[in-house]
Amino acid sequence: MAVYPEQIAQSLPEHKIGPLAWCRKNLFSSWTNSLLTLALLYTLIPPFWHLVQWAFIQADWVGDQREQCDSGGACWVFINVRFSQFIYGFYPDGERWRVDLMFALCALQMAALMIKGIPGKKWFALSFFGLFPWLALWLLRGGILGLASVETHYWGGLMLTLVLALVGIVAALPIGIILALGRRSSMPVVNSISVVFIEFWRAVPLITVLFMASVMLPLFLSAQVELDKLLRALIGIILFQSAYMAEVIRGGLQAIPKGQYEAAEALGLSYWRSMGLVILPQALKITIPSIVNTFIALFKDTSLVTIIGLFDLLAVGKAGLSDPNWLGYSVEAYVFIALIFWIFCFGMSRYSQYLERQLHTGHKH
Repeated sequence: MAVYPEQIAQSLPEHKIGPLAWCRKNLFSSWTNSLLTLALLYTLIPPFWHLVQWAFIQADWVGDQREQCDSGGACWVFINVRFSQFIYGFYPDGERWRVDLMFALCALQMAALMIKGIPGKKWFALSFFGLFPWLALWLLRGGILGLASVETHYWGGLMLTLVLALVGIVAALPIGIILALGRRSSMPVVNSISVVFIEFWRAVPLITVLFMASVMLPLFLSAQVELDKLLRALIGIILFQSAYMAEVIRGGLQAIPKGQYEAAEALGLSYWRSMGLVILPQALKITIPSIVNTFIALFKDTSLVTIIGLFDLLAVGKAGLSDPNWLGYSVEAYVFIALIFWIFCFGMSRYSQYLERQLHTGHKH
Protein backbone atom coordinates (compact mmCIF):
# COMPACT_ATOMS: atom_id res chain seq x y z
CA MET A 1 0.00 0.00 0.00
CA ALA A 2 1.37 3.40 -0.96
CA VAL A 3 2.14 5.83 1.83
CA TYR A 4 1.86 9.52 0.99
CA PRO A 5 3.97 12.27 2.61
CA GLU A 6 0.81 13.87 4.03
CA GLN A 7 0.01 10.66 5.91
CA ILE A 8 3.55 10.47 7.27
CA ALA A 9 3.37 14.10 8.49
CA GLN A 10 0.04 13.44 10.21
CA SER A 11 1.43 10.37 11.99
CA LEU A 12 4.48 12.18 13.32
CA PRO A 13 4.43 13.93 16.71
CA GLU A 14 3.79 17.66 16.39
CA HIS A 15 7.23 18.62 17.71
CA LYS A 16 8.86 16.62 14.85
CA ILE A 17 6.89 18.21 12.03
CA GLY A 18 8.73 21.52 12.07
CA PRO A 19 7.85 25.19 12.51
CA LEU A 20 6.56 25.66 8.96
CA ALA A 21 4.11 22.78 9.28
CA TRP A 22 3.03 24.04 12.68
CA CYS A 23 2.33 27.49 11.25
CA ARG A 24 0.42 25.95 8.35
CA LYS A 25 -1.69 23.87 10.73
CA ASN A 26 -2.36 26.49 13.42
CA LEU A 27 -2.06 29.88 11.71
CA PHE A 28 -2.84 29.34 8.03
CA SER A 29 -5.13 26.32 8.04
CA SER A 30 -7.87 28.18 6.16
CA TRP A 31 -8.33 31.49 4.39
CA THR A 32 -10.17 32.97 7.41
CA ASN A 33 -7.38 31.93 9.78
CA SER A 34 -4.83 33.31 7.35
CA LEU A 35 -6.59 36.68 7.23
CA LEU A 36 -6.85 36.81 11.01
CA THR A 37 -3.18 35.92 11.37
CA LEU A 38 -2.09 38.59 8.90
CA ALA A 39 -4.33 41.18 10.59
CA LEU A 40 -2.86 40.35 13.99
CA LEU A 41 0.68 40.53 12.64
CA TYR A 42 -0.06 43.89 11.02
CA THR A 43 -1.45 45.16 14.34
CA LEU A 44 1.17 43.74 16.70
CA ILE A 45 4.47 43.91 14.81
CA PRO A 46 4.81 47.75 14.64
CA PRO A 47 4.33 48.35 18.40
CA PHE A 48 6.50 45.34 19.18
CA TRP A 49 9.27 46.69 16.95
CA HIS A 50 9.03 50.12 18.62
CA LEU A 51 9.28 48.40 22.01
CA VAL A 52 12.41 46.52 20.91
CA GLN A 53 13.95 49.73 19.63
CA TRP A 54 13.16 51.58 22.86
CA ALA A 55 14.24 48.81 25.22
CA PHE A 56 17.33 47.49 23.42
CA ILE A 57 18.49 49.15 20.22
CA GLN A 58 18.28 52.82 21.25
CA ALA A 59 18.69 52.24 25.00
CA ASP A 60 21.50 53.64 27.16
CA TRP A 61 23.13 50.90 29.20
CA VAL A 62 26.40 52.24 30.61
CA GLY A 63 26.98 55.27 32.78
CA ASP A 64 26.28 56.75 36.18
CA GLN A 65 24.70 60.14 35.41
CA ARG A 66 21.45 61.39 33.94
CA GLU A 67 23.26 63.28 31.18
CA GLN A 68 24.45 59.98 29.69
CA CYS A 69 20.84 59.09 28.74
CA ASP A 70 20.62 61.06 25.49
CA SER A 71 19.76 58.47 22.83
CA GLY A 72 15.98 58.72 23.13
CA GLY A 73 15.55 55.09 24.20
CA ALA A 74 15.27 53.49 27.61
CA CYS A 75 17.62 54.79 30.28
CA TRP A 76 18.84 51.60 31.94
CA VAL A 77 21.59 53.71 33.49
CA PHE A 78 19.04 54.58 36.18
CA ILE A 79 18.56 50.88 36.96
CA ASN A 80 22.31 50.37 36.99
CA VAL A 81 22.84 53.21 39.46
CA ARG A 82 19.99 52.09 41.73
CA PHE A 83 20.48 48.35 41.33
CA SER A 84 21.88 47.69 44.79
CA GLN A 85 18.99 49.61 46.36
CA PHE A 86 16.49 47.60 44.34
CA ILE A 87 18.03 44.40 45.73
CA TYR A 88 19.03 45.30 49.30
CA GLY A 89 16.98 48.36 50.16
CA PHE A 90 18.82 50.38 52.77
CA TYR A 91 20.84 47.48 54.18
CA PRO A 92 24.37 48.68 55.09
CA ASP A 93 26.87 48.24 52.26
CA GLY A 94 29.45 46.48 54.38
CA GLU A 95 26.95 43.89 55.63
CA ARG A 96 25.31 42.91 52.36
CA TRP A 97 27.40 39.76 52.16
CA ARG A 98 25.10 38.40 54.87
CA VAL A 99 22.09 38.79 52.58
CA ASP A 100 23.96 37.14 49.71
CA LEU A 101 24.99 34.23 51.93
CA MET A 102 21.47 33.78 53.26
CA PHE A 103 19.92 33.63 49.81
CA ALA A 104 22.68 31.37 48.50
CA LEU A 105 22.02 28.89 51.31
CA CYS A 106 18.28 29.16 50.69
CA ALA A 107 18.68 28.54 46.95
CA LEU A 108 20.96 25.53 47.50
CA GLN A 109 18.58 23.89 49.96
CA MET A 110 15.53 24.56 47.80
CA ALA A 111 17.34 23.15 44.77
CA ALA A 112 18.21 20.03 46.76
CA LEU A 113 14.55 19.61 47.69
CA MET A 114 13.16 20.32 44.21
CA ILE A 115 15.59 18.54 41.91
CA LYS A 116 14.78 14.89 41.44
CA GLY A 117 17.47 12.33 42.23
CA ILE A 118 19.38 14.20 44.94
CA PRO A 119 19.72 11.89 47.96
CA GLY A 120 19.05 12.86 51.55
CA LYS A 121 15.95 14.96 50.92
CA LYS A 122 14.68 14.18 54.41
CA TRP A 123 17.72 15.84 55.95
CA PHE A 124 17.54 18.79 53.59
CA ALA A 125 13.88 19.26 54.52
CA LEU A 126 14.70 19.05 58.21
CA SER A 127 17.48 21.62 57.75
CA PHE A 128 15.39 23.97 55.59
CA PHE A 129 12.32 24.05 57.83
CA GLY A 130 13.99 23.60 61.19
CA LEU A 131 17.49 25.08 61.19
CA PHE A 132 17.59 27.51 58.27
CA PRO A 133 14.96 30.01 59.58
CA TRP A 134 17.04 30.64 62.71
CA LEU A 135 20.26 30.85 60.68
CA ALA A 136 18.62 33.33 58.29
CA LEU A 137 17.35 35.44 61.19
CA TRP A 138 20.82 35.52 62.72
CA LEU A 139 22.43 36.49 59.41
CA LEU A 140 19.95 39.23 58.55
CA ARG A 141 19.28 40.69 61.99
CA GLY A 142 22.63 40.02 63.68
CA GLY A 143 23.28 41.36 67.15
CA ILE A 144 24.83 38.16 68.50
CA LEU A 145 27.93 36.05 67.87
CA GLY A 146 29.90 38.96 66.53
CA LEU A 147 27.50 40.14 63.80
CA ALA A 148 26.51 43.80 63.82
CA SER A 149 22.83 44.42 64.46
CA VAL A 150 20.79 45.60 61.46
CA GLU A 151 17.29 46.76 62.40
CA THR A 152 14.44 45.69 60.15
CA HIS A 153 13.67 49.27 59.06
CA TYR A 154 16.89 49.05 57.00
CA TRP A 155 15.59 45.97 55.20
CA GLY A 156 14.04 46.60 51.81
CA GLY A 157 13.97 45.93 48.11
CA LEU A 158 13.87 42.44 46.68
CA MET A 159 15.37 41.10 49.91
CA LEU A 160 12.34 42.19 51.93
CA THR A 161 9.90 40.98 49.26
CA LEU A 162 11.45 37.51 49.29
CA VAL A 163 11.53 37.36 53.09
CA LEU A 164 7.83 38.24 53.29
CA ALA A 165 6.91 35.78 50.54
CA LEU A 166 9.02 32.86 51.79
CA VAL A 167 7.93 33.17 55.40
CA GLY A 168 4.31 33.62 54.37
CA ILE A 169 4.38 30.60 52.05
CA VAL A 170 6.17 28.26 54.45
CA ALA A 171 3.99 29.21 57.45
CA ALA A 172 0.61 29.49 55.69
CA LEU A 173 0.63 26.00 54.17
CA PRO A 174 0.70 23.92 57.40
CA ILE A 175 -1.71 26.31 59.15
CA GLY A 176 -4.03 26.08 56.16
CA ILE A 177 -3.92 22.27 56.28
CA ILE A 178 -4.85 22.27 59.97
CA LEU A 179 -7.71 24.73 59.35
CA ALA A 180 -9.01 22.65 56.43
CA LEU A 181 -9.01 19.52 58.57
CA GLY A 182 -10.68 21.46 61.38
CA ARG A 183 -13.43 22.73 59.07
CA ARG A 184 -14.19 19.14 58.04
CA SER A 185 -14.02 17.86 61.60
CA SER A 186 -17.09 16.30 63.22
CA MET A 187 -16.28 18.00 66.53
CA PRO A 188 -18.55 21.08 66.76
CA VAL A 189 -16.09 23.27 68.68
CA VAL A 190 -13.17 22.60 66.33
CA ASN A 191 -15.41 23.00 63.28
CA SER A 192 -16.90 26.29 64.52
CA ILE A 193 -13.51 27.81 65.39
CA SER A 194 -12.10 26.87 61.98
CA VAL A 195 -15.13 28.22 60.11
CA VAL A 196 -15.12 31.53 62.01
CA PHE A 197 -11.37 31.97 61.50
CA ILE A 198 -11.49 31.23 57.77
CA GLU A 199 -14.56 33.32 57.01
CA PHE A 200 -13.30 36.27 59.07
CA TRP A 201 -9.92 36.53 57.35
CA ARG A 202 -11.35 35.88 53.89
CA ALA A 203 -13.88 38.67 54.34
CA VAL A 204 -11.24 41.32 55.15
CA PRO A 205 -8.94 42.85 52.48
CA LEU A 206 -5.21 42.32 52.98
CA ILE A 207 -4.62 46.06 53.16
CA THR A 208 -6.96 46.20 56.17
CA VAL A 209 -5.23 43.21 57.73
CA LEU A 210 -1.88 44.95 57.47
CA PHE A 211 -3.30 48.08 59.09
CA MET A 212 -4.76 46.00 61.90
CA ALA A 213 -1.52 44.08 62.39
CA SER A 214 0.52 47.29 62.49
CA VAL A 215 -1.79 49.43 64.64
CA MET A 216 -4.13 47.19 66.64
CA LEU A 217 -2.01 44.10 67.34
CA PRO A 218 0.18 45.86 69.95
CA LEU A 219 -3.01 46.84 71.83
CA PHE A 220 -3.73 43.17 72.57
CA LEU A 221 -0.26 42.57 74.02
CA SER A 222 1.40 43.53 77.25
CA ALA A 223 3.11 46.91 77.45
CA GLN A 224 6.42 45.11 78.00
CA VAL A 225 6.10 43.24 74.69
CA GLU A 226 7.30 45.18 71.65
CA LEU A 227 6.65 43.62 68.27
CA ASP A 228 8.78 44.69 65.35
CA LYS A 229 6.87 46.25 62.44
CA LEU A 230 8.10 43.55 60.07
CA LEU A 231 7.00 40.82 62.49
CA ARG A 232 3.54 42.39 62.73
CA ALA A 233 3.26 42.43 58.96
CA LEU A 234 4.35 38.79 58.78
CA ILE A 235 1.72 37.77 61.33
CA GLY A 236 -0.99 39.54 59.35
CA ILE A 237 0.13 38.00 56.04
CA ILE A 238 0.33 34.48 57.51
CA LEU A 239 -3.12 34.65 59.10
CA PHE A 240 -4.66 36.10 55.95
CA GLN A 241 -3.01 33.66 53.58
CA SER A 242 -3.66 30.59 55.75
CA ALA A 243 -7.43 31.19 55.46
CA TYR A 244 -7.23 31.10 51.65
CA MET A 245 -4.92 28.10 51.77
CA ALA A 246 -7.40 26.27 54.01
CA GLU A 247 -10.13 26.57 51.39
CA VAL A 248 -7.77 25.33 48.68
CA ILE A 249 -6.85 22.27 50.76
CA ARG A 250 -10.49 21.68 51.68
CA GLY A 251 -11.36 21.55 48.00
CA GLY A 252 -8.74 18.85 47.54
CA LEU A 253 -10.06 16.88 50.51
CA GLN A 254 -13.58 16.98 49.12
CA ALA A 255 -12.32 15.66 45.78
CA ILE A 256 -10.98 12.46 47.39
CA PRO A 257 -13.47 9.59 46.93
CA LYS A 258 -15.17 8.31 50.05
CA GLY A 259 -13.70 4.90 49.36
CA GLN A 260 -10.23 6.21 50.23
CA TYR A 261 -11.40 7.18 53.71
CA GLU A 262 -13.09 3.80 54.14
CA ALA A 263 -9.98 1.97 52.93
CA ALA A 264 -7.84 3.81 55.48
CA GLU A 265 -10.29 2.87 58.24
CA ALA A 266 -10.31 -0.74 57.06
CA LEU A 267 -6.54 -0.85 57.42
CA GLY A 268 -6.94 0.14 61.06
CA LEU A 269 -5.18 3.47 60.66
CA SER A 270 -5.83 6.22 63.17
CA TYR A 271 -7.25 9.56 62.03
CA TRP A 272 -3.89 11.31 61.84
CA ARG A 273 -2.12 8.36 60.20
CA SER A 274 -4.85 7.98 57.59
CA MET A 275 -4.69 11.70 56.84
CA GLY A 276 -0.90 11.79 56.68
CA LEU A 277 -0.42 8.58 54.69
CA VAL A 278 -3.54 8.23 52.53
CA ILE A 279 -5.75 11.31 52.23
CA LEU A 280 -3.51 14.39 52.39
CA PRO A 281 -0.92 13.21 49.83
CA GLN A 282 -3.71 12.75 47.28
CA ALA A 283 -5.42 16.03 48.21
CA LEU A 284 -2.20 18.01 47.97
CA LYS A 285 -1.41 16.42 44.62
CA ILE A 286 -4.80 17.40 43.24
CA THR A 287 -4.54 20.98 44.50
CA ILE A 288 -1.01 21.75 43.27
CA PRO A 289 -2.23 24.29 40.65
CA SER A 290 -4.44 26.08 43.20
CA ILE A 291 -1.73 26.07 45.87
CA VAL A 292 0.84 27.56 43.50
CA ASN A 293 -1.69 30.11 42.31
CA THR A 294 -2.18 31.16 45.94
CA PHE A 295 1.59 31.40 46.42
CA ILE A 296 1.92 33.60 43.33
CA ALA A 297 -0.85 35.87 44.60
CA LEU A 298 0.94 36.13 47.96
CA PHE A 299 4.23 37.00 46.28
CA LYS A 300 2.59 39.87 44.40
CA ASP A 301 0.56 41.03 47.40
CA THR A 302 3.73 41.66 49.39
CA SER A 303 3.90 45.06 47.66
CA LEU A 304 1.02 46.19 49.93
CA VAL A 305 3.36 46.41 52.94
CA THR A 306 4.42 49.83 51.70
CA ILE A 307 1.27 51.25 53.37
CA ILE A 308 2.72 50.47 56.82
CA GLY A 309 6.15 51.93 56.07
CA LEU A 310 8.05 48.86 54.83
CA PHE A 311 10.10 49.45 51.69
CA ASP A 312 9.66 46.38 49.54
CA LEU A 313 10.80 46.18 45.92
CA LEU A 314 8.03 48.42 44.58
CA ALA A 315 8.39 50.98 47.38
CA VAL A 316 12.16 51.19 46.86
CA GLY A 317 11.53 51.84 43.17
CA LYS A 318 9.15 54.67 44.01
CA ALA A 319 11.67 56.09 46.47
CA GLY A 320 14.34 56.09 43.76
CA LEU A 321 12.04 58.00 41.44
CA SER A 322 11.71 60.78 44.00
CA ASP A 323 15.40 61.61 43.55
CA PRO A 324 15.57 64.98 41.71
CA ASN A 325 18.53 63.73 39.69
CA TRP A 326 16.46 60.93 38.15
CA LEU A 327 13.01 62.40 37.61
CA GLY A 328 11.14 61.14 34.57
CA TYR A 329 12.37 57.54 34.42
CA SER A 330 9.40 55.83 36.05
CA VAL A 331 8.78 53.63 32.99
CA GLU A 332 12.22 52.01 33.26
CA ALA A 333 11.77 51.46 37.00
CA TYR A 334 8.36 49.84 36.68
CA VAL A 335 9.44 47.70 33.74
CA PHE A 336 12.41 46.43 35.75
CA ILE A 337 10.24 45.73 38.81
CA ALA A 338 7.62 43.98 36.66
CA LEU A 339 10.34 41.85 35.08
CA ILE A 340 11.57 40.70 38.49
CA PHE A 341 8.05 39.81 39.63
CA TRP A 342 7.44 37.99 36.35
CA ILE A 343 10.63 35.92 36.65
CA PHE A 344 9.73 34.63 40.11
CA CYS A 345 6.04 34.07 39.31
CA PHE A 346 6.83 32.34 36.02
CA GLY A 347 9.41 30.18 37.79
CA MET A 348 6.85 29.05 40.38
CA SER A 349 4.33 28.33 37.63
CA ARG A 350 6.77 26.25 35.59
CA TYR A 351 7.91 24.28 38.62
CA SER A 352 4.30 23.49 39.53
CA GLN A 353 3.75 22.14 36.01
CA TYR A 354 6.90 20.02 36.34
CA LEU A 355 5.67 18.74 39.70
CA GLU A 356 2.28 17.87 38.22
CA ARG A 357 3.95 15.82 35.48
CA GLN A 358 6.13 14.02 38.01
CA LEU A 359 3.14 13.15 40.20
CA HIS A 360 0.80 12.53 37.25
CA THR A 361 -1.67 15.05 38.57
CA GLY A 362 -4.98 14.94 36.77
CA HIS A 363 -5.01 11.13 36.39
CA LYS A 364 -4.48 11.28 32.63
CA HIS A 365 -4.97 8.03 30.71
